[in-house]
Amino acid sequence: MPGTASCAVLYLHGGSYISPISAWHWRFIARLAAAGHRVEVPLYGLAPEYSHRDAPGLLASVYRQLLEDYDPRDVAFMGDSAGGGLALAFAEQLTELSLPQPRRLVLLSPWVDVAMENPELAAVEAVDPWLSRAGLRVAARAWASGDPLADPRISPVNGTLSGLPPTDLFVGTHDLPYPDVLRLERLLKSAGTPVSLQVADGGVHVYPLLPVPEGRAARKRILELLRA
Repeated sequence: MPGTASCAVLYLHGGSYISPISAWHWRFIARLAAAGHRVEVPLYGLAPEYSHRDAPGLLASVYRQLLEDYDPRDVAFMGDSAGGGLALAFAEQLTELSLPQPRRLVLLSPWVDVAMENPELAAVEAVDPWLSRAGLRVAARAWASGDPLADPRISPVNGTLSGLPPTDLFVGTHDLPYPDVLRLERLLKSAGTPVSLQVADGGVHVYPLLPVPEGRAARKRILELLRA
């Protein structure tokens, strides 16, 4: 039977591809569900036991099941941090998987370039209270499992950005991915993909999940996007 929720969300959690879903994720997901949306949360395999090569098959299976109940125009892909990067990478692979694009992508502090060689990262790393490139690079190599970190399946900022659905980016200025998210915005615009960027001044990593004023404002905006 057709889905009764106003929108279906395929949500991919963050955690540097090595950490399981957390209580913060479930609280955020619960808010989406309480607003009347169906939320599917694929628990993809984590590094080092699994790699990026294992994720597309699982995500495609979950998405195909969603499409049995929903038109793709009623589906959004959403993810935070590593999950945001994975959501973008999956969207870039949909054509070769013979699957349609969803209505929109909503990416929260997405980790879109795991090589982290952007020279602008150093200044943001100095004010990010949580993240450091040293530890993240270890996780990135585990997720890449021998493939180049620049591979678009791992660092989707290097992928084909044309033909994607409207994309909404949320990031803070004290958030290590900030410079690469700005770069992603520029590349999406150049590729002709509609994109909106929400920047929280002083916001930290994945601030939309946190119980802070900017997080509450972001959650309100995200629910508006899903209803649009």
